[in-house]
Amino acid sequence: MDPVTILLFIAAAIASLFMAWVIGAGSSGATPFAPAVGANAISTMRAAFLVGILGFAGAVAQGGSVSEAVGTGLVEGVTLPTIGVIVVLLIGSGLMTIGIYTGYPIATAFTVTGSVVGVGFALGGDPAWGKYAEIGAVWILTPFVGGGIAYGLASILLRPGVPEDVSVPLLAGIVGIVVANLEFSFLSSVGGTVATAAATLVPVGGTAVTAALSLGVGVIVGAVVRWDVGRDQTGGLRRFLLSLGALVAFSAGASQVGLAVGPLFPLLEEVPTVSPIVVLLGGGVGILVGSWTSAPRMIKSISREYASLGPRRSISTLVPSFLIAQTAVLLGVPVSFNEIIVSAIIGSGLAVTGGDGVSPRKLGLTVAAWIGSLVLAFGLGYGSMFLLNA
Repeated sequence: MDPVTILLFIAAAIASLFMAWVIGAGSSGATPFAPAVGANAISTMRAAFLVGILGFAGAVAQGGSVSEAVGTGLVEGVTLPTIGVIVVLLIGSGLMTIGIYTGYPIATAFTVTGSVVGVGFALGGDPAWGKYAEIGAVWILTPFVGGGIAYGLASILLRPGVPEDVSVPLLAGIVGIVVANLEFSFLSSVGGTVATAAATLVPVGGTAVTAALSLGVGVIVGAVVRWDVGRDQTGGLRRFLLSLGALVAFSAGASQVGLAVGPLFPLLEEVPTVSPIVVLLGGGVGILVGSWTSAPRMIKSISREYASLGPRRSISTLVPSFLIAQTAVLLGVPVSFNEIIVSAIIGSGLAVTGGDGVSPRKLGLTVAAWIGSLVLAFGLGYGSMFLLNA
């Protein structure tokens, strides 16, 4: 194998590892437990520790679909060369680093997507209009869907006539049904999900059996949460909130690792000794280390500056965040966890305090940072690759 190719791949891998570290320090490491920290259900440092482990697990178990989309689905007709991959990762990690140290959550999905498309276009690639439409729909709908669901849930959970031992277990049951149908790479041989895997143990197969097993999981989860909330309301809400944070952290690793290692996937054909699972493991480790070392700053920023949070509003924030994140993983769409969680935080805060619970200045600067990072990443990617090819 050409030594130059190996050296360039190593350089790209280092850039990818740094990108994974930045993601762990920023969006993936900060957003999942930010509502729980804002509700005083967990300390900042403990949240950073847990989100690192859960993000690593999600990256390995579910990170393949988004990684493939980022690596090969954003530009048609060309394959990014090693130097292009390095440019993409340096742009994405550089902009994310700026966001971390300024305290504003720049969207990782926007920076990586913009830079990949910019580099691809500079190389003469064609737009992948179908994928752009899918990504654009998710990005545009996320604030409305996530914020709307969070607003509705917060409005219901905080009504005096709605007891927690009914509303919260119902939500837990819905989440349990979704978890039973999540796709995991290690279950691919038995259908990919917990429900289909369990169905293989039943003599009678079919969709009805899988649906019944999924419902059974939901009923069990709901019953456990009802028992817990009934015996200790404050503690039960806190434990359910932390469980939701764990699911969101897992989903963050599954979604965000693709933004770090996805650009490496096209290079694996040139280095066949490196398998995709090794790349995902490396990305997971990078996210874990980033979460442990540098996530607390962003956790504090998100949890305390966007809205006035409490346990019920935090639950209302994390439920739609989990659902949207897993939808994006299923579709193989790179999605911004900052956009998901911030929109849900704002929606839940508006349900209780109206506009007084949200900082308009902070919100405006965040949205401007999201749009600006996409445009800037595209321009930097296109310009850098154009100059390198000149």
